[in-house]
Amino acid sequence: MHAECLITSTLSSMPLPAINSHEPCRSSRTQPSSSSSVRPPVPPQEGSMALTRLVGAALPLLFFFFSRAEAGALGVSYGRVANDLPDPASVVNLLKQNGITMVRIYDANPNVLTSLANTGIKVMVMVPNENVADVASAPSNALQWVRDNVAAYRPATQIHAVAVGNEVFDSRPDLNSALVPAMTNVQAALAQLGMADAVKVTTPVAFDALAESWPPSAGRFKDSIAQPVMKPMLDLLQSTGSYLSVNYYPYLTYMAQPDAFTLDYVLANSNPGVVDPDTKLTYYNLLDAQRDATYYAMDKLGFASLAVGHTEHGAPSSGGLKRGGGGRRRRLLQAGNGGAVATVANAQAYINNLMNRVLAGNRGTPHRPDADMDVYIFALFNENQKGAGADDVEQHFGLFYPNMQKVYEFDFRRPTGGGGGGGAVPPPATPSWCVAKAGVGDARLQAALDYACGHGADCSAIQPGGSCFLPDTKAAHASYAFNSYYQSMNRAAGACDFSGAASIVYQQPAMCAATASSASWCVAKPGASDAQLKAALDYACGNGADCSAIQPGGSCFQPDTKAAHATYAFNDYYQRKGRAAVACDFSGAATVVDQQPKVGNCVLPSNG
Repeated sequence: MHAECLITSTLSSMPLPAINSHEPCRSSRTQPSSSSSVRPPVPPQEGSMALTRLVGAALPLLFFFFSRAEAGALGVSYGRVANDLPDPASVVNLLKQNGITMVRIYDANPNVLTSLANTGIKVMVMVPNENVADVASAPSNALQWVRDNVAAYRPATQIHAVAVGNEVFDSRPDLNSALVPAMTNVQAALAQLGMADAVKVTTPVAFDALAESWPPSAGRFKDSIAQPVMKPMLDLLQSTGSYLSVNYYPYLTYMAQPDAFTLDYVLANSNPGVVDPDTKLTYYNLLDAQRDATYYAMDKLGFASLAVGHTEHGAPSSGGLKRGGGGRRRRLLQAGNGGAVATVANAQAYINNLMNRVLAGNRGTPHRPDADMDVYIFALFNENQKGAGADDVEQHFGLFYPNMQKVYEFDFRRPTGGGGGGGAVPPPATPSWCVAKAGVGDARLQAALDYACGHGADCSAIQPGGSCFLPDTKAAHASYAFNSYYQSMNRAAGACDFSGAASIVYQQPAMCAATASSASWCVAKPGASDAQLKAALDYACGNGADCSAIQPGGSCFQPDTKAAHATYAFNDYYQRKGRAAVACDFSGAATVVDQQPKVGNCVLPSNG
């Protein structure tokens, strides 16, 4: 075993039996009047659901090297499938009074867009499913739609995104082949009108577009859409600087499968966590498991950096799931404590935990620790014309009743005390650590390290002779200092930025040197793809690793495989960096081992 100085987190974890599946449960919904010049107004669809020296820093340097990470954005989905909602002008006042600065609508309704003018509220409009075929059929149709429903209202109304359809794969599978052409034509129209940089094109997909979601690392899109639709769609989104939109409903997944999860796991309360048996990453809430399943699915198609926005995210406060046709119903399901699942208390806990996380900037996932997390809460109001009656959950997703009174307490401006009242923000339920980013130069690390040690981090262990002085590298010392600061700040994501020199990780790193008897090596992780290994290998060879031995004719060229060459390069880099744990990551493509490995006839060295 290594004699390590483990960086600590303020939360420990315990194992929980793995869960067999994360299947979403949603139901389709409809939305009243839409404005479109392509076809007459028709009802669109809504979604279903881490100092070696203590140095004083000048004030400008202080602010430059410690800038709080910008939190993700919070908005609402403003659905109008009801006959008792307030008028748009009153709704806009309600948004402003509650600090809601981003809204999604399910059409391009003129009254709503006019009411939102000069408010500074960002708006996502939508090409209804019923118009997707038309805008796909001719660029001129898309141009006219954009003129009438986007250009006519900008810049007074801050339309910043156009959703082309909503959950098309579920509600209108006949439009699958038209979806990417429609998005392409809308993008071209925005470009023609000079709005392509300001207005992004996307399409919200239901989470069940995934064929597999557990374990998250097995995530993949359904065969019927993966290559023909998702791959060209993701290519379009990436090339235009946009993002994939997904409607996530972990709460409904739990309602449909109450025996598969614990309620605390779903609500993102403290819980032991669930381990992905393949990656060994631990998940402390169902949402992150579902998010990473989406990221892994995109990885498999070659899009390992594309962002994902949450266009719908809600929890019903009452009602039961209704299943199937012919009026067959699924009544209220029971949670493990015997209480009803869809309650005001549970919805309040879920939504407040979600909002707190976004407001605190705790956006990442175990697989994508740097991921953004922009969220539209579904929905603004309870809507009385959805579903199959007043006891259907479809009518109870609102933050407000139609009379504009809150269904439960929440705050879009500042984090609250978890599932209820105010107070200090509890630390995130997921244990996490702050470490130096690989590739950041020593000068930047030293400046950020000095800041952390001078502003609350306990850096005594990394002084000469200290228990964690070795390895004596900037990366190792900076990681220790960054994490000390981060933990002292209650693990707020903004406390792990240091002008981009740090990042949050969810697997406990070891930053103190091993003794000579506890040497270690960095090798390619089994299962990493050739593309991952090639990118990481190129990085290692370009950033200090001596890769001459694995060039053609080199002493370690054979075996000529990506895994063998990557292992050699990773280990050389790792040893040169003093075997700091952060030097053996390579975006998840590498791992530390305790047994000396061989690459063909080459025995990898250790500096231990």
